[in-house]
Amino acid sequence: MPVDLSSYSSAAFDRGAGRLRESLWLLVSLLLFRLCPVSLSPLKRTVLRAFGAKIGRGVTIKPQVKITFPWKLEIGDFVWLGEECWLLNLDRITIGNNVCISQRAFLCTGNHNYRRPTFDLIVKPITVEDGAWLGAGCWVGPGVKIGSHAILTACSMMSSDMEPWGIYQGNPAAFVKRRTMETSHPSAQEKPLGIN
Repeated sequence: MPVDLSSYSSAAFDRGAGRLRESLWLLVSLLLFRLCPVSLSPLKRTVLRAFGAKIGRGVTIKPQVKITFPWKLEIGDFVWLGEECWLLNLDRITIGNNVCISQRAFLCTGNHNYRRPTFDLIVKPITVEDGAWLGAGCWVGPGVKIGSHAILTACSMMSSDMEPWGIYQGNPAAFVKRRTMETSHPSAQEKPLGIN
């Protein structure tokens, strides 16, 4: 039986808010988050809270960040959202404390059932635990749990859970090594892993 997109329906999908609230968010999001060339993080935090997001202290929100549904978002303290990152939170996205989500990272909670001719929508939550770092241009799929202090390197793609303190790289991303923390500043001679 072939795919029949004319029979697709998202009627059962719970958007989490009424049309008026969602329309107002689209307007505010466009003006303040997508088109505004400066961070204005305190104002953005306040606006997100007004739309139902749970936002911690000291969250930095860079320009052109895209958030689909703020009422399905929870962010801990001292989180960085880099330029042009996209939180496609059709389902809940929960981000812990001290998390860095770099430029153009894409957290995608939605997918489609390719086994069904109706191409049904599938949504699953994403959890990013404390201290994790999602590198620039990476992709995180529905249902993924990023363990505490794990790293997903730049341009990598992850569709399964990541162990705490693991460094993952590639497409699909695979475990590379354990993350270790230094107690002193590294010398200028040391080369970074190339994550951001």
